[in-house]
Order: sequence, then C-alpha cells, then structure tokens
Amino acid sequence: MTDAATKPLLAEAARMQSFIAFDFGMKRTGAAFGTRMLGTARPLPTIHAEGKARFTPMESLIAQWQPDALVVGIPFHPDGAAHENTALALRFARQLRGRFGLLVFEVDERYSTTEALANGARDADAASACIILEQFMRSLDVPDVGHPN
Repeated sequence: MTDAATKPLLAEAARMQSFIAFDFGMKRTGAAFGTRMLGTARPLPTIHAEGKARFTPMESLIAQWQPDALVVGIPFHPDGAAHENTALALRFARQLRGRFGLLVFEVDERYSTTEALANGARDADAASACIILEQFMRSLDVPDVGHPN
C-alpha cells in the first residue's frame, strides 16, 4: 500500500518504460538496465569508483541507455530500521536527481545481495541492481487496492 505522497510518483513511474538501477556502495556501485515491456533487468558493468568520481561512468551509462528514470536501492536493517548506509544511499539518490535531472525512485533493497549470491552471481553488485530494478518494475504493475482511484 502506498501513502498519499508516494502515489502520484508511482503513477508517473507507471507511464515510464526504461530504467537504470543502482546498488550503491562506498567503493563499488552495481548497475542494471531494464524495460517494463520485458519486465527484466540486465546487469551493466559495476562502477569501481568512490565519491564524485563515480558520476562519470554513470553519466556514460545514462547517455548510452537513455532511461526514463533511475532507481536506487536503499539499505535497511532486517527489522526495517535505518543505519549509516541508509543515509548515504539517500544522499546518493538526491545527488543523482540534481546531477542528471531525472526522477529517482528509492527501493528497499534488503536481502538483494544475499539473493544475488544465493543465485550464484559472479558480480553481486550488478546482480543486486538487477534484483532491485525487477522488484521496482513489478511494483508498478500491482494495482493499489488500498486506495481508490
């Protein structure tokens, strides 16, 4: 169920077709591209850069793939509580918005790395970005039964 502030953004996202997702990390950031038509994500090269240096390869990916919006995985503790990396990932999402002028959607990424590793991923960061993006795209196709149209 969505809250009143989130519902208009999800409605806008439902009209979009292509996305790049990022699994933010301090030293490595996984990336994936996906479209709603296929409903799947494909891994992109993991970005091995820190600080502002990470934005140069991201700019190249965005120019190459031309997504309608970006998706960022936001980490939480298993109980849903925020931790230090939560704040860092939220800051990263704000930086993407400001730098690239695209909508940025934030997705709870709990257990995405665990799932990627359990599935035998060679690059857990890129595989996690795929999981995050596919989860987001599935959420766009689920009717919001908690709120009338």
